[in-house]
Amino acid sequence: MKFISHRGNLDGPRPNFENHPSYIETAMKIGFDVEIDLWIEENRFLLGHNEPLYEVKLEWFLSKKNSLWIHCKNTLALVYLSNYKERLNFFWHERDTATLTSMGYIWAFPGNQPIPGSIAVMPEINKEKIDVCKGVCTDYPHFYSQVAFYTPNFVSND
Repeated sequence: MKFISHRGNLDGPRPNFENHPSYIETAMKIGFDVEIDLWIEENRFLLGHNEPLYEVKLEWFLSKKNSLWIHCKNTLALVYLSNYKERLNFFWHERDTATLTSMGYIWAFPGNQPIPGSIAVMPEINKEKIDVCKGVCTDYPHFYSQVAFYTPNFVSND
């Protein structure tokens, strides 16, 4: 099972650090993939959830391509990354039940599990089962990676 850090978080939400490049890199160094939020404005690549905050270069994405799950936050980001669909794993969604990433993963919006073979996003919100999933994107990847290792049918009690 894949364990994906939501915006770089490891043990719960930390809004003041989320999507910051060094925060993301820390989660990767520990061994987690990371879901990030990307905006493109005026030919600049910017990370941030509700607004573009931290500038990074295209090379940054390409050097981390095997560990990033890129949530395109505006259509410019989606259109631009479509030129890299064989190299970068990206997607667009708002409140869809699920969407496909550019690498063919089913990315399921919170509250829609179980979807076999999907990536469960924030299953702790609705105490969703993840045993049929291919991965989980969460603010608590440390916790999920330990619990899922010992009990594959785990459902969060948070």
